[in-house]
Amino acid sequence: MARQRKGRAIDGLVLLDKPAGVTSNYVLQRIKFIYGAAKAGHTGALDPLATGMLPICLGEATKFSQFLLEADKRYQTTAKLGVRTDSSDADGEVIETKPVGDYPVEQIEALLVEHFSGEIEQVPSMFSALKHNGQPLYKLARQGIKVEVKSRRVTIYAIKLLALRGDEIDLEVHCSKGTYIRSIVEDLGLLLGCGAHVQVLRRLDSGPYKAPMMLTLPQIEAIAGVGADEKVTEAEKQCDLKALDALLLPAWTAVDHLPRVEIDADQQRKIGHGQPIPCDQPPMDQVLIFTQGEGEQRFLGLGQISDQGILKPQRLIQTAQG
Repeated sequence: MARQRKGRAIDGLVLLDKPAGVTSNYVLQRIKFIYGAAKAGHTGALDPLATGMLPICLGEATKFSQFLLEADKRYQTTAKLGVRTDSSDADGEVIETKPVGDYPVEQIEALLVEHFSGEIEQVPSMFSALKHNGQPLYKLARQGIKVEVKSRRVTIYAIKLLALRGDEIDLEVHCSKGTYIRSIVEDLGLLLGCGAHVQVLRRLDSGPYKAPMMLTLPQIEAIAGVGADEKVTEAEKQCDLKALDALLLPAWTAVDHLPRVEIDADQQRKIGHGQPIPCDQPPMDQVLIFTQGEGEQRFLGLGQISDQGILKPQRLIQTAQG
């Protein structure tokens, strides 16, 4: 007999503006507690130093978190020149200091175009969350254990110099999944000859979700009516669940770039039980399956249309069974 999860069966996404100084798991657990959700997960951790876009999936939305992990991202960062740290960010220990030269804007822009545009090879930091034999690299690094980290190919779609203030550089980076901004900053510092580390890092966009859509943790706590008191128990919590649920984005917004197929009630019953059905749409690897109707249509999950015109269910949400 399957063990039933404690909490509400609430589905959707919260676009959290993660604050600095806390882990992604901390804010995940905080949101899960506020919503009283039975299930929750985030879509790509941000370092404690970093702030910004952290989509948190609740309930059935967790089935589509991989799409956001794979999505492009956009960041703004401030690089501190003249100081290198062991983690390549401001949370690390200083390992080298050098004088900062008077670098023309044109020189920096030329380096960005030449070395950090298009497909590039990157060696992730030893302080990243990548795993080696099941252990995150940052845990090994803090134990003084060094392992060989293989380079990886990432894509920088756009990189812009926003400002140059003496020993600080502001950059905006639009990049593919798996790009380490700290590696870009570290490498830029080495190219300039003075070294550099990430002083500020903020994720603005993740896939379809843009910066203006984010909510801060204090905003959500205020709407929930729980305040910022971590010691509030489940029994003492006085949340406005209706107002909270109104903040959620539907699970399908994470995959809204995929084409849609609408099916009738009889087809829904078959799809809900895992049965393939005929479909008059062209072959497609992945489609969104919705119920038919002029009113609010219900999202059922993902499917695939074969060359023979058969719609096969792939990843359905629990409400798909009719």
